Amino acid sequence: MPHSTPLKSPHSDCLPSPFKVAAIQMVSASTVEANIQTAGLWIARAAAQGARLVALPEYFCLMGRKETDKLAVAESEGSGPIQTFLSATALQHGIYLSSGSIPLVSPDAGRVFNTQLIYGPDGKQLARYDKIHLFSFTRGEESYDESRAILAGDRVSRLETPDITIGLSICYDLRFPELYRALGQVDLILVPSAFVHTTGKAHWELLLRARAVENQCYVLAPAQGGFHENGRLTWGHSMLIDPWGDILEVLPEQEGMVSGTIEPSRLIEVRQSLPALSHRTLFADT
Repeated sequence: MPHSTPLKSPHSDCLPSPFKVAAIQMVSASTVEANIQTAGLWIARAAAQGARLVALPEYFCLMGRKETDKLAVAESEGSGPIQTFLSATALQHGIYLSSGSIPLVSPDAGRVFNTQLIYGPDGKQLARYDKIHLFSFTRGEESYDESRAILAGDRVSRLETPDITIGLSICYDLRFPELYRALGQVDLILVPSAFVHTTGKAHWELLLRARAVENQCYVLAPAQGGFHENGRLTWGHSMLIDPWGDILEVLPEQEGMVSGTIEPSRLIEVRQSLPALSHRTLFADT
C-alpha cells in the first residue's frame, strides 16, 4: 500500500494550505427526494462558509421503513438521480463531496453495496469504497443484521488530492483498526455513519478518538442523528477530531453541520513530537 507524500517541515515555505471541511448531520426520511432536498440545503450552507470538502452521513439518501427498501432505489455506478445530484452539487459549489453512502447495485440481486463515492470540484467521481464490515447487533428486542440486504466490499480505498490525502470508511468499519492501517498514512479519515443510539452512546466517541490518535490524522465523522420515520433512533454526535484526539467540534443530535480546518502544521507537530507511525515494528502481510 503506497503512503502519502510526507508533509514538509513546519519551517518550509511550501507547507500545504489549511483545508476547511464540513460534516452534515441528517435525520434522513424514507423518501429519496426529501433527503436530497435537505442535503442540498446543508451542502450549500457549508460551501458558502468556505468548506472545500463536504461529507454526508451514511445512507443520507434513504432511511427506509424496512431493510430491503434500499434495493428499490439502488443505482448502477455512474447513473441515477442520487449520483446525478451528487455530481451536479459538487460541480455547482466547486467542492469535494462525499456521498456518505448510497446503495449501488451488486452482483447479488437480493443485496446492494453500501458505497461511499467522492466527487471532485469538476463533478467527476474520484473515489469509491464499498463498506467491508457489516453491522450485526442483538440485545433484547433490538436487532440488526446488515448482511441481509448488503453485500460486503473487499477493498480499502483512499483518495490523494493536490491538497489532502483521504482515507475512506463507513460506520461499523470504525471497530476494525486494521482497515485504517491498510490505508497507509493519510491526513484525514472519513467515517460517515448511522450508529444506533445504544452502541453510539457506549462507543462512538471512544472509537473515533482512538482512530485519530493511532493514525495521527484528522477524523471527520458525519452521522445520522435523531428519531427517524422508520422508528430507528440514531446517535448523531457528528464531529471533527484532530491528530491528538481533541474534539474540535461536535453536534449532539438533529440536523446540522460541524466544520473545521485540517491544519498541515498540526499534523506535522503531532507526528514529529510523537513519531509513533515510524516506530511500528509489526506489519500485516498485505
